[in-house]
Amino acid sequence: MAFVDTARIQVKAGGGGKGCESHYRDLWMRYPRADGGNGGDGGSVIFVADPHIQTLLDFRFKQHYQAERGGHGSSKGATGRTGKDCLLRVPVGTIIWDEETGLLVRDLSTPGDQVVVAKGGKAGIGNMFRKTVVPPTDGEMKTIRLELKLIADVGIVGFPNAGKSTLISAVSKVRSKIANYPFTTKQPILGIVERDEGNFIMADLPGLIEGAHLGKGLGHQFLKHAERTRILVHLIDMAGTEGRDPVEDYEKICHELEAYSEELAHKHKILVANKMDMPESKKNIKRFRKTYNEDIYEVSAVEKTGLDPLLERIGDILRTDVKEAIQ
Repeated sequence: MAFVDTARIQVKAGGGGKGCESHYRDLWMRYPRADGGNGGDGGSVIFVADPHIQTLLDFRFKQHYQAERGGHGSSKGATGRTGKDCLLRVPVGTIIWDEETGLLVRDLSTPGDQVVVAKGGKAGIGNMFRKTVVPPTDGEMKTIRLELKLIADVGIVGFPNAGKSTLISAVSKVRSKIANYPFTTKQPILGIVERDEGNFIMADLPGLIEGAHLGKGLGHQFLKHAERTRILVHLIDMAGTEGRDPVEDYEKICHELEAYSEELAHKHKILVANKMDMPESKKNIKRFRKTYNEDIYEVSAVEKTGLDPLLERIGDILRTDVKEAIQ
């Protein structure tokens, strides 16, 4: 199934049911009595964050949704039934925008979150309650834009072929497609890393290229997902297998993140030197350490070496964040 992270749909709430104009008279009544019942309220269109849904794919095949209209009132004071709501389930992390106004409706970032995006029409009032029948109102109609941002604890960033897919395959049960050409991973992939001290979610995010913050390559499709993560793992091809300079790669990645948003620039950051099983990496990492006086974890995702210290560091940061949030 394809991963789809944007969609545009039209929603229409149900209109209210008509109030009834009716009079009742029997043999013993001198004047007829009004007995028209009220209509029913129209159903609303409601979005719900469902943790069992991972994509917005369904909304690409169907773009129009409508809630049920309220039932009409009838004689003897009978009230029309309320229209059924139209319940639309979306992945956790879906952001809902009003396309016409450009305003944010709701960020459904927690399982079970819900929001009414189009309210059902009010029911008409029958002549049993008013001297004259009050007509019902129509339900709201809106154009909605859906945008999904993945929610993960850790996001792996790096140039194409830096080894992101190999790394997430090494530490989780995800088996990503791996090959030596640009943009092997064309959509974010989530994996659960199981540890004795606690599990966490890691995301293999599509590769960066220079100018990504301007929309080049996978551009915003990648960067918007990075905003949701709590830790960014900067994965660097220390062997320079694509003919690139590892020092320049790191500089370009930092520039793209800072140019996209301040939030990305100030996230927890962990530097990881990958492909340390190759001889070229030994020379390059010495030069990298002279240029950047920062902690860097040396790993080989292919041979699965050096991964435990990295995972322990990630776990320490996540546990510290939880403690600070509680306090």
